[in-house]
Amino acid sequence: MSLAPHEIEFARGLVIAEDAHLLAFNKPAGLAVQGGSGVQRSFEDLLEAFAKSNGKRPRLVHRLDRDTSGVLIAARTKPAAAFFSEAFAGRDVRKTYLAIVCGGAPEPAEGAIDLPLKKSSRKGLDIMEIARPGETGAQSALTAYRTLAASAAAALVELQPETGRMHQLRAHLAAIGRPIAGDAKYGGLFHLAGTEISGLMLHAAVLDLPHPEGGRRAFSAPPPAAFQQTLASLGLEAPKG
Repeated sequence: MSLAPHEIEFARGLVIAEDAHLLAFNKPAGLAVQGGSGVQRSFEDLLEAFAKSNGKRPRLVHRLDRDTSGVLIAARTKPAAAFFSEAFAGRDVRKTYLAIVCGGAPEPAEGAIDLPLKKSSRKGLDIMEIARPGETGAQSALTAYRTLAASAAAALVELQPETGRMHQLRAHLAAIGRPIAGDAKYGGLFHLAGTEISGLMLHAAVLDLPHPEGGRRAFSAPPPAAFQQTLASLGLEAPKG
């Protein structure tokens, strides 16, 4: 599936860093990582813009939800893909997310959510539910969090998932009564303190991972304009740096 010139330009504009082993992107919210029902163009399709002369293109090594923005990595070579995939599988990747949550600061304002999750379905939609330890299908899930700014209606929270379960952050925050703003699947509100929420307020801000040449690399991306505008409207100060 060939790309139009404007799609190639768009794809290249998402790059935040690159070397011989990887490409790091700032994926916009609303762009599906892979194809599926109702997806006309996925992020994976856009990797065609970086194909070599022999037709081989970068490989995805992890995922972000369609409505989540932020840092996404693709490997340039097959050995690099194997290296990074092993790092993700072995939990040697440190992920930092930012989320605007409903209901003010979590209680306590800093801590960890250690609640197993299991896949379920609601009205034909795949979701994750809190499970009992040892329950059939239950997967351990751990999320560290800290509140960066808060008002009575909302809070800006930094999240560091120790595990990588589907919808983990969304399900965990909903479970403690602080669903992510704009998260229709998990009870997030679309209006907060007179502010309209345009979409899921979840951003993958930093990705820190080992590198094939040794050491580690950290890639960061600023939240999109809609996220920052929502923060400003809610009177929550965005983190510096």
